[in-house]
Amino acid sequence: MPSLHISKVAVGCGSVEALRQRQYSRLQDGFVPIVTRFRPKRADALIGGSIYWIVKHRITVRQTILGFSESETDRRTIIRLDPALVPVRAQPRRAHQGWRYLAPEDAPPDLDAAGDGLAALPPQLAERLAVLALI
Repeated sequence: MPSLHISKVAVGCGSVEALRQRQYSRLQDGFVPIVTRFRPKRADALIGGSIYWIVKHRITVRQTILGFSESETDRRTIIRLDPALVPVRAQPRRAHQGWRYLAPEDAPPDLDAAGDGLAALPPQLAERLAVLALI
């Protein structure tokens, strides 16, 4: 089990679908690259963990962190993410700059973790229910 996760605001994405489209447009060689200025000090603990995306002040989806690399041109860190967006039970979260560490016990569970079929809901319906704090 991964020992650490991170959270990040999906800047400019007003919905999970907008985030999905953005991630799809960035897809290359089987992963989605996210560029950040500095490599996390605890990067080794993050591999296998997830990045939890904040959309409209709620953590709504996550992506698995596959690894880290460095850009050859400007030495920025590239976080390599699995392209699959996994819906999670919405959790309110204030906006912040950059990313923040998220302990496993603070991370919201996957939407279908209890086997209740919620992951089968259409994304827009799940998003509306989450905004209303019904799921």
